[in-house]
This record gives sequence, structure tokens and C-alpha cells, in this order.
Amino acid sequence: MKNYTITTFILLGLTDDPKLQIPIFIFLLLTYMLSISGNLTIISLTLVDSHLKTTMYFFLQNFAFLEISFTSACIPRYLYNIATGDRSISYHICVIQVFFTDVFGVTEFFLLAIMSYDRYVAICKPLHYVTIMSSRVCKTLVLCCWMAGLLIIFPPLTLFLNLKFCDSNMIDYFVCDAPPILKISCSDTWLIEQLVIVCAVLTFILTLICVVLSYIYIVKTILRFPSAHQRKRAFSTCSSHMIVVSITYSSCIFIYVNPSGKQSVDSNKGVSVLITCIVPMLNPFIYTLRNKQVRQAFSDSFKRIAFVTKTNKSFQV
Repeated sequence: MKNYTITTFILLGLTDDPKLQIPIFIFLLLTYMLSISGNLTIISLTLVDSHLKTTMYFFLQNFAFLEISFTSACIPRYLYNIATGDRSISYHICVIQVFFTDVFGVTEFFLLAIMSYDRYVAICKPLHYVTIMSSRVCKTLVLCCWMAGLLIIFPPLTLFLNLKFCDSNMIDYFVCDAPPILKISCSDTWLIEQLVIVCAVLTFILTLICVVLSYIYIVKTILRFPSAHQRKRAFSTCSSHMIVVSITYSSCIFIYVNPSGKQSVDSNKGVSVLITCIVPMLNPFIYTLRNKQVRQAFSDSFKRIAFVTKTNKSFQV
């Protein structure tokens, strides 16, 4: 992004109505705090509880870290803008925000695909699960997710850094993101727009194919189980992941399929809030409420904390 005349951008945010700024701030702050606390709880439980030292929870731990990173790259800056009334964001901070939000977002898609593959191996190849999904393999797969995110973002980012900005510095969005920034550039953006579309479609299609194929084989395998109890138990191990995948992919489909126009921009802002703040808040609850092991680990941790607190009080007395 070669910057000829503009050193700062102005983020227009979700709305211009001053009466809505305080409710939006309170809503985003609460959802952000719940998102951070919920995902930190997941990470803590998977690190502390011995029953959660499995492959599935290793991936869940990394997914929770990604959720924290993604929402932290978007929401705190917008909260600062609302609280101070200063909607400006420096050129360099804007570029950094674009980079991190895109890398975290793309990496999350690949991690969701890996998590679906993990469920496929657990249900369809249970006897070979420990061998196939060894600790080394899991760490390699997570590393590959991060590398894929960086490699996919790098080509459009190199072109993005050469954009020129001549007149307008108003970004009609609440965070710095590639599409609204491309709209105000005075450079020829055709090539980078096509590259962004190709990278987005490549990420979306590759990960979606992996998810769909995994669950096709999972469903086929589960339906062959002789016992209804076995089928119910198998479906329950995948249900949380299926809900998260459905919300994430349907939100992205809405954004890319929705036609252009003022109404589309406003609705896309709403869906973006869903992706950047509400979904990261809901995911820990989805995994904990529908997962007996996580609920048990949370209960055990709470009891240990209560016991330690009670013991310390007894010693003080």
C-alpha cells in the first residue's frame, strides 16, 4: 500500500446514529469479554485436565486460541474508536489489522477442515486412530494450517501494499478489511480483486470439500452401527463441530453471495459482527454444553478451586 497523500483512514463503523453508539459499545464489549473468557476457559481446561489430553481437544485448544486472536484483531480497536469518538486509524495499523484478520480467518477454515478429518478417523477408523492421529501428526497438521493461511494471504497482500490512495480515506466498515479499502483506492484494483476472489474461493472450496467428504463417510459409518445408542453417541461427538462449521460457512456464503448495494453493505456489516464477535462467543458454549467430558472437566476444576479457597480460609482462621 504505497501511500501518496493519505496517512490515516477514517472507519465509518456500523452506524452514524449517535444514539446507537453506547448500546453498540456495551453489546460488543460484553460479547468480546464473554468470547475471551469462554475460549480461555477451553484452553485452560485442555491444558490442566488429564481427561482432555486427547487429539480432539488439542485441536479444540488451537481453535479457541484462533478465536481469541481473530476477535482481538477486530473488536478492541472498534471499541476504542467508539469510546474516544476518534474514528481515525493510522495507515500502518490498518495494514497490520488487514494482515492478522485475514491470516487468522483463513487459518481457522483449514483448522475446521482438520477437525472434521479428525472426527472421520475417530469414527470410521477407530482401531487405527492412535496411529493415524499421533501427537506428531497433529502438531504437523496445525502447523500446516498456519502455513496455508500465510501462503494464501501473501500473494494478494504483496499487491495490496502497492495500492495508491489519492482522495478518499473513508472506509465504510468497522475494521480495516480488503474489500472496503479496495473501493477507495485510486489504483487499478482489477488484478488484486481477482486474486482475492481466487484465494477466498480456494480456501472456501478446499476446506468445504474436506468437511463435506469427512461427514459423508461419518454419516455412512454411523448409519451402519447396529445399536441406536451407538449411533446417538457417535453423532453427539460430531454435533458441536457440525454446528460451528454450519454457522461459519453459512455466514461466509451470505457475504459472498449477497449482491452489491447499500442494503448489502449494511447487512454484510451485521454478518461480519456475527463472525468477528458473536460466533467466537458462542463456540465455547456450543462445545461445553454439548460435550460431557468438557462439562465434567469444568465441574472438577471448579470444585478444586472451591476446595483450595476453602482450605486457605481455614488456615487463615
